[in-house]
Parts: sequence; C-alpha cells; structure tokens
Amino acid sequence: MAKIYNLAADFGASSGRIILSQFDGNKIELEEIHRFPNDPVRIGSRFYWDFPRLFHELKNGLKKAASKGIEISGIGIDTWGVDYGLIDKNGDLLSNPIHYRDNRTDNIIDDVEKIISFEEIYKVTGIQYLQLNTLYQLYADLKFRPYILEKADALLFMPDLFNFYLTGQRFNEYTIASTSQMMEVHSKTWAVKMLERLSLPANILQKIMMPGHIIGKLTEGIQEETGLSDVPVMSVGSHDTASAVAATPLEGENCAYISSGTWSLLGIESKEPIVNENSLKNNFTNEGGLEGRIRFLKNINGLWMIQQLKKHWQEHGIDVGYGEISKAAATAKNDSFIIDPNDKSFLAPTNMASAVREYCKNKGQGEPEDIGEIARAVYNGLAREYKARISDLEKITGRTIDIINMVGGGIQDEFLCQHTANITGKTVLAGPVEATALGNILAQLMALGEIKDLSQGREIVKNSITQKKYTKQ
Repeated sequence: MAKIYNLAADFGASSGRIILSQFDGNKIELEEIHRFPNDPVRIGSRFYWDFPRLFHELKNGLKKAASKGIEISGIGIDTWGVDYGLIDKNGDLLSNPIHYRDNRTDNIIDDVEKIISFEEIYKVTGIQYLQLNTLYQLYADLKFRPYILEKADALLFMPDLFNFYLTGQRFNEYTIASTSQMMEVHSKTWAVKMLERLSLPANILQKIMMPGHIIGKLTEGIQEETGLSDVPVMSVGSHDTASAVAATPLEGENCAYISSGTWSLLGIESKEPIVNENSLKNNFTNEGGLEGRIRFLKNINGLWMIQQLKKHWQEHGIDVGYGEISKAAATAKNDSFIIDPNDKSFLAPTNMASAVREYCKNKGQGEPEDIGEIARAVYNGLAREYKARISDLEKITGRTIDIINMVGGGIQDEFLCQHTANITGKTVLAGPVEATALGNILAQLMALGEIKDLSQGREIVKNSITQKKYTKQ
C-alpha cells in the first residue's frame, strides 16, 4: 500500500511537539518535526496557560509539515486534561485558560459539597476527588469571575479549543470531556441536572464527539498561513492519557498500565465503568478511552516532581541532567527517605527541594542532604504508591495483576522502571516511549478506515516498537 502520512500534535504540561507519522500498513514510524516549551505564566494572583503562544507554535509545526511537500492525510490534537477555554458568540477567547495548579480551587470542594456531596457526584460521574477537576474550576469561575461565564457561549477543553481555531467547528471530544467530572459515566452524556443544582451553565457545553471521526477541515485562513491544503482534523483520544493507553500493548486482564510523565496514571482498561463503594473509598476514576472503553485509574503526582527539582537546582547553579539525577538517586548514601507523592505540599511548591526536605523532616525521617537523597525520596514515594494502588486495583476488580505496562517519556528513566519492578514484585514491560503520539495516530487511521479497530492498532504498535522487560532484582 502507499504510505500514509499524519500529524499528531501532542501538548504536554511542560512542552509540546508536532510529530509526523508514516504508516505502511504494517508499522508506524514517527518523526518529531517541531518541539517547543509550554511555559505557564503567572500574572497577578492567577496562573495561566499561554494559549496564543501554543497555537502559534502549532501553526509553526504545520508550516514545517507543509514544507516537506508530502500529502498529509489528517491532523489530531491531544493535551492534558480538565482545563478549558471559554469563547463568546463571535468565537473570541474570553480569557487565557487557567492552569489546573492555580490556587483558585483551594476551598471550592467545600463550597460544592454544601450543595451536593462528593458521594453523590461520584455515583453520577465516576470521577475521583481532585480539586483540579473541571467541575470545581467552573464553580470557581462562577464564584470569582461570573462576568466571564455571562459572556461565554461555549466551553471548549484544551484540545477542543485548538480544534475550533483550526476548523471553526465546536465539539467536546469524549475522552477529554470524561475528565471533567461533569459527564454521566454510564450514559456518556452531560450531567445536566447535577450542573443545574450547582447553578453552572450546562448550555455552554458542546455536543460530545467520540474519537475516530473527522471534525472538519482546516479553514482557508489556516491553509493560507501554513501552506497546507484542506487537511481533515480528526477527533482522537484527545486526553493524552487516552491516547497513551490506546497505544499500550495490553495483552489481558492480568495487565495494568502506568502512563509515566508529568503525572503517573496507573490503572486498567475496562469495558464498563467501575463505580462502587470500594472504588469510591479508594478514589479511583473512570475516564473514557477509544471505542468507548473505560480507563479505570488513579492519578499519582509523577515525574513533575523530578522536573521541578532539576529546575530548582539549575536555578541555583547546579547544572544537572535527568540521567545524573536518576543515577544519584540509585546510589544515594541513605536510600530510606520516602515521600507521599500525593501530599498537597507537592502540588505546586515554589521550591520542590525544600518541600521534600521539609516533608521528610516532619515525618521523623531526618532530612535528605544532597541531590541523590532528595531524588531518592521521590522515587521511593512513587514506587511505593504504585505498589499500594496495584493492590487496591486487585481488591476492587478481583483481578490478579502480573504485568505492569509502563509507557510514556518517563520510561526513559531506567532506574524508575527497575525500582518499580523491585518494589511491586511485578514484571514491568516498558514501551512505547511515544505512546501518546502513537495512540493519536491510531485514532486517525481508524477515522480514515485504514485500520479496523483498536486491537489491530495495538498489533501495529507492537510491530513498530521494542519493549524492555524488568523483573525484581
């Protein structure tokens, strides 16, 4: 067959990339053609995403693709979850999207629970208790800037916002909508009655579109700016974890996954939502995946902590790379320090190194002194958290987990992979690194009719990558 070329735009919480894929009917090859930083901006008391800059970089990537002189069959956008932009009736952005780590939601959960208990919200939505969820962010808008909501004509999650300014079409893609805590988990429709009880404007939510469809084509303006033709823009697993899980070569019910990056997303794939007393008690979430599948998972603060440590050390004149941090952790003189990665003190500290030292000191562990001991506290915390949450999964689902499929950029940290195998006692299969981009491309190929379903797509992924196996040492 003739080779098919697609573009995956993958926006992470710290950087973004435009990736060109090449599919020959058997395997997918990827080429990164544009990379750029995603630096949030603090203005006054608020913490914003710089959406205009991100959209500018997206167009730069499209220009680079056009310069290659090949026919592009489709474009797919994936981003982090929960955050959104509000547009008015003219399609103008009313405000830069606010970052999920902004402190405006610090006490919003308490306000919401005065009206509806979390237990009731969970029964409807199946989504875990996190103050960064869209539901709480939107309630913060109602409380702190109601004038914005009064002008809003549509709420578009981050990938929907990019898609709108590429095509002019307004949709809320299913997998990203499922992260919001505003969708009924069983019917896959908006929880309108719940939103009305909270006086939230359900009318600004858009029609839900499942992944694997054509949203629209590039507008004439975008075509003129980038040099591309009327390329179709596809609905993919636009929540980056949905795309990552789609490209994870799971082989049965004894497999769990960890999508490792800024966050660690640990879970299983299920055909139906799992909403019961145990899932509520253990705060597991039910998010959407390709083919209507459910990602039953736990959000764990991930390698963002290591990223912030690296940033802190570099700002203080210590030029250290990720490989050096990992090696220092593996050989730390005192390897017993451990943190709880989900403790609130690690959500958005101004100094991550101080936060780690202070946590260990307050817990009676003493105080880690150098790079290796501080980083080891984070690695120990992550691996112990993985072990505990795997145990929870086994109890809730009745499954026995033997294999952990680790995917994403975090698996380039071999110490983390081996440490996970050592602490959990499970076999770790690492790969693919580019899971999110591959899952994005799979959905596009499904929309184009080039592959029939996700099972075939995962076989193609296995043909395209090499996995590394880690066992307990």
